[in-house]
Amino acid sequence: MGWLGTAVFAIIIGLIAGAVARLVVPGKQDMSIPMTILLGIIGSLVGGFLGKLIFNKDANEGFFQLSGLIGSIIGAIIVVFIWSRFSGRRSVT
Repeated sequence: MGWLGTAVFAIIIGLIAGAVARLVVPGKQDMSIPMTILLGIIGSLVGGFLGKLIFNKDANEGFFQLSGLIGSIIGAIIVVFIWSRFSGRRSVT
């Protein structure tokens, strides 16, 4: 898969992971779709990093890599939770 395919894959996984994370994390997150995608992509990198640390998988690809869908969602939940706690625009419903 070339860089374009990887970018499209990252955007799609980022959107799915970010949207699921926003549904799981309590409270209202006022963010746009591009921000949701960005946090989902960052979450995917966090998921890949945690997967490497915990399970010692994909040693040839290094710590910072895109993870699978489940790892991406778990990482995105962590990132959205941290984002919602430290951003000044949070509100609890």
